[in-house]
Amino acid sequence: MSRRRRAVKRKQVADPKYGSTLVARLVSILMIQGKKSIAQKVVYGAMDTLGEKNPATNPLDLLQRAVDNAKPRLEVKPRRVGGATYQVPMEVPSDRQNALAMRWIVRFANSRKGVPMAEALANEIMDAYQGQGASIRRRDEVHKMAQSNKAFAHFRW
Repeated sequence: MSRRRRAVKRKQVADPKYGSTLVARLVSILMIQGKKSIAQKVVYGAMDTLGEKNPATNPLDLLQRAVDNAKPRLEVKPRRVGGATYQVPMEVPSDRQNALAMRWIVRFANSRKGVPMAEALANEIMDAYQGQGASIRRRDEVHKMAQSNKAFAHFRW
């Protein structure tokens, strides 16, 4: 048990261009070594690409739906009981669901080689929006792991 006090959750400041905290979180997750302006250019480029590919829909709505589709509902956490470690399925808190979904989208966009990052991010968001792609496969793997360890659910506390 930690001896220190609980960390205070700070509110995410809304993004200046779209006025969305979701886009601001995406910029923060994408940012490397504190280079926020570069991360913003990449995210804004991806949003512009999404807007060009789907002129009928708002790119902000596309991003929201993509993140919602990639969110994991269950995950496994290791619990040590009597010398053995069990993978216990747990429900994922909503802020962690968002964080994992966006982290997976950024990671799998980054793994697309030979494509500019803004375009790769737009493609990954579009794939997640359509219910396919690597981030959706990752969510399904996490769900499958939780489903296969359902027998250890009674170790949840």
